[in-house]
Amino acid sequence: MTRESGTFGAVAAGHEETAQAAVEILKAGGNAFDAAVAAMATACVVEPVLASLGGGGFLLARCADGRDDPVLYDFFSQTPKKRRAMEEIEFLPVLADFGTATQEFHIGSGACAAPGMVAGLAAVQHDLCRMNAAEHFAYAIGLARGGVRVNDFQSFLFNVVSAIYSRDPESMACFGDANGNLAPLGALVRNADLAHTLEALAHEGGRLFAEGEIAAEIHALSRDFGGHLSLEDLAGYRVERRPPLRIDYRGAHILSNSPPSTGGLLVAFALRLMEKTGYGCHESREGRTADHKAADNKALAHIMAATNRARVESGLRELRVDAAETLLDAGFLAAYEADILGRPPALRGTTHISIVDVAGNAASVTLSNGEGCGRMLPGRGFMLNNMLGEEDINPLGFNAWPEDVRLCSMMSPSLVLEENNTVTALGSGGSNRIRTAVLQVISNILDHGMDIASAVCEPRLHFENSVLNMEGPRSRAELDDLKDVAPETVLWEKPNMFFGGVHAVRYAPDGQIFDTVGDPRRGGHAVVC
Repeated sequence: MTRESGTFGAVAAGHEETAQAAVEILKAGGNAFDAAVAAMATACVVEPVLASLGGGGFLLARCADGRDDPVLYDFFSQTPKKRRAMEEIEFLPVLADFGTATQEFHIGSGACAAPGMVAGLAAVQHDLCRMNAAEHFAYAIGLARGGVRVNDFQSFLFNVVSAIYSRDPESMACFGDANGNLAPLGALVRNADLAHTLEALAHEGGRLFAEGEIAAEIHALSRDFGGHLSLEDLAGYRVERRPPLRIDYRGAHILSNSPPSTGGLLVAFALRLMEKTGYGCHESREGRTADHKAADNKALAHIMAATNRARVESGLRELRVDAAETLLDAGFLAAYEADILGRPPALRGTTHISIVDVAGNAASVTLSNGEGCGRMLPGRGFMLNNMLGEEDINPLGFNAWPEDVRLCSMMSPSLVLEENNTVTALGSGGSNRIRTAVLQVISNILDHGMDIASAVCEPRLHFENSVLNMEGPRSRAELDDLKDVAPETVLWEKPNMFFGGVHAVRYAPDGQIFDTVGDPRRGGHAVVC
């Protein structure tokens, strides 16, 4: 954690080099959005399991001068325009090994949706940036060519997805070692193919992926290996620019991902319940006792349970078009409020980048490649996504997705705007745990007055499928008190990536003070410059 005055800005990200790429741009005179583009490109090099030119994501931008309203750039994956029959596609299950548990994912060319990452980079460059693409990509190109050492978290991720990355000779040539294993801790990984791709992208721009050579290569791979993607899918992809979802909470304005994605809506629903039920309203923040904390934990678990039910009952899980309006309807909300107030008063692979520059421009970026489809694009240095193989975003069943629609996501890049122009940029990786991770950090800041490091590192809860997961340490009395919320409680002895990874930057223009932290649960790194 770093708290200090800054000349240029501050960055929090999932890898030291991702953060450093942004720092170099800020020091060279770029704004937060120039820095975000550089960091996104670098994440594709140094966090390849989580970010890829074959994936997508979201960027929430707020310009400090106020001339433009905040905007949410949606460059997430799009379903193909035509679906091939199940017997024609490459679509197979694999187990990802998290060490303490395994989880089934589906990979193959038939799991790949239209990627939006490159289109997103181009849109942000066009709309918000001062610097050119060659400057944006220079740091990433240097790392791809010169190599980057595999750190603890990236080594862990390679082990998790070894069944996916070891299937493809192209992948093993890039990320494997001489013994036929994925690169171990400390190994130097070079990716000359990705360096060439980024150089071509800097020269030709987004058209390379929309109608140029790379578009043709993606189409050929899909055609020959049982995928759905066509040239029409790639040429027709468009970045969606939307107003962010807005909610007022405890005197702050909170901006987050807007529909059709679901994460921001569920964060907003939970915040409204928290406000209406008096969550965290103790006599003073400084006087928050152990009893207060226990009461807050219990109330928070109830709110998470209510939010899970609301996701189903509003139709949000089934992607009903009226679900967003229903979820935030006062009458619908009141039913859940009554349910909580009536209780005893005892009361998937993703990375995130947060950047605020010294002018107050703020970028909150969440990226994902799923787990990767198991096929690298030959000669290009990146793996395509497996978004059509993600159970969380395929509620209608595999290969039953509607054609040519933007996939929804739990990704929730967010901004918190407080009085005196204080701004916090935050977001998280972690599949379904994204929304509860972001919710708890926002609450820790606004309800409990924590600084950024304390807000991020505070032990978290996550309630889903009747199971309450909790980070320790917790007392036995605290665990017993939660049994009526969830019959099954799982205690994690120490912080774990299961609970997300919130990388956050908070900036108070008075004194130009930055407060920033990279979540240690996911190898986070933070810099003030």
